[in-house]
Formats: sequence, C-alpha cells, structure tokens
Amino acid sequence: MVSLTTPLCDFGWSAPDFVLPGVDGKSHSLSSCRGPNGLLVMFICNHCPYVKAVLPRLVRDCRELAGLGIGCVAIMSNDPADYPEDSPENMQRIAAAMDFPFPYLLDESQAVAKAYGAVCTPDFFGFDAGLGLQYRGRLDASGKNPAPDDARRELFEAMRQVAETGHGPAEQTPSIGCSIKWRAPC
Repeated sequence: MVSLTTPLCDFGWSAPDFVLPGVDGKSHSLSSCRGPNGLLVMFICNHCPYVKAVLPRLVRDCRELAGLGIGCVAIMSNDPADYPEDSPENMQRIAAAMDFPFPYLLDESQAVAKAYGAVCTPDFFGFDAGLGLQYRGRLDASGKNPAPDDARRELFEAMRQVAETGHGPAEQTPSIGCSIKWRAPC
C-alpha cells in the first residue's frame, strides 16, 4: 500500500463537471450535488485504512455541512477488479450501513479522478458557491487510526468558512491516504 499526500490548494481552480452512477441507482452530476454555498467532492473507497479511520467523522461533518448550504459527494475511483472490497455491491453496503448523507458514486473509467487530479483516498476538494477550489486539505489529524475525540475539525471549519465568506483558509494541511488504484493500461 502506497501512502501519498495531496498537493497544495490551487485557489480558484474550477471544478470539472461529471455525471456518474450512484449506489442509489441514480445518475448524479456536479450541478445536482452542489449546495447554494459550495460543494465538497471526496474521493474515498471502502478498503483504505485512512478512509475507515475517518468515515464516522466524515458522515457527521457532511450532515452538518448540509445545514450550512454545502453539498457533499463521495466518488470511488479505484479498480474493483484488483480491490473487490471496492466493488459497487460493497459500496452500496457501506453507504447503507453508514447511512451516507451524500451520494456515493462510481468512477469506473477513472476519468473523473484524473480530471480532478485525485491522488489518494481520502482526497478532499472543497469548492465555493461558484465552484472555485478553496480547500484541498485533510479531514483532521487522523491517519490510519482515528484522531482523538477533541481533534480540530479542519475540513469542517474550512468549509464553514467557505460557506460564510466564500474563501478557504490560507493554511491547509494536506490529506494523506492510500494511492488511487489505477487500472493497468491496455
């Protein structure tokens, strides 16, 4: 397992459009997922220990962000042929078990992950109301193990700031996680 960190935030970079199938049987797009004050695009998967360590907090934070007008969407771009735990059936099972308050989408072609420049799971892209990038950092101080209960809620605080001011924090700590599992070239 390769552990990577995300690049620094490229403030103002525009969110690439997408239309992807969700575990709910519906198609979801950039415009259908956004909220009036912004959008959090999350690249996650089922098998990554870094994602597992933050998933309960991620669900909590997304529920609260919805109340601030921030839409949230999770995208799974790994190749499930090599990582069966990331199969669509397991995506559906995890989404139901955790009661995801956001669409969980399959990026089977991996084109969306490439368009966003996603490098790891979890990888967070926080956009303002105009879909300009304002946050490219971590959820909190968690690694492969959950952070202490009193850990600073970095992503939540950043996205609350985006909702209130349209701007993300100048200081951001990169996310860390498992590399995206790219398909072998044909």
